[in-house]
Amino acid sequence: MIVAAGEKIRLKGIDPAGKPPLSREEASDEVETLRLRLVDLQQALYAEHKRSLLIVIQAMDTGGKDGAIKKLCSGLDPNGVQLTNFKYPSADEWDHDFLWRIHAAAPRKGSIGIWNRSHYEDVLVPRVHKQITEGVWRERCEDINAFERLLTRNGVTLLKFFLHISKEEQKERLEARLRDPQKLWKFNTGDLKERALWEQYQHAYEAVINETTEHASWHIVPADRKWARNLLMMQTVVAALEKMKPQYPPPDFDPKKIVIE
Repeated sequence: MIVAAGEKIRLKGIDPAGKPPLSREEASDEVETLRLRLVDLQQALYAEHKRSLLIVIQAMDTGGKDGAIKKLCSGLDPNGVQLTNFKYPSADEWDHDFLWRIHAAAPRKGSIGIWNRSHYEDVLVPRVHKQITEGVWRERCEDINAFERLLTRNGVTLLKFFLHISKEEQKERLEARLRDPQKLWKFNTGDLKERALWEQYQHAYEAVINETTEHASWHIVPADRKWARNLLMMQTVVAALEKMKPQYPPPDFDPKKIVIE
């Protein structure tokens, strides 16, 4: 679901288990076709070196951010990908405004930037934990809209994804981590404290999404089914690059006159 400028949504009205009109096997084949097209488009974007694509991914804990990023990056040239995982701010970052560290991670021309969490953490977590007033929250949303306007005016195509999972699915994924020795390291007991605030986070996401579509729409992706999530995200990213139509630059010489002995 796309939430464009001026539109308002209710997350309770969107099914986290929604799926496209394809079977899982058909979706897998389509993802592979799209992945190969994405490789070609990235190469052209990198060669053109005039614009960039920024993919922002937000989700509840276990929402599938890492898995989605792995799928998107499969086969891409690492020279043209800038992946940033925004964690708890450092002391230096705390000494600046909340967008200081964010702007520094904006993708270079010719690159695809992927943000695992983003500037939206600063209007989600503080709101849920009542660390900022409603007035400060609204000011930060205004700052985010202005920041995204700056990015888009300077050649950045911005895609914002919210991976929408159910509370029941999160429970299953957390339990799966406890059972799997290779995933146990990802389990954080602090996640259980945040899970207890599930409804507050749902309201916070809803409010933030509704306030920050002025210069870049939100894509709400049903994410209970990982294969459906991967297909919807791949379709959206490829469609955005197709719309950008990156072009290989012409050579500054005549190839026909080059003789290699």
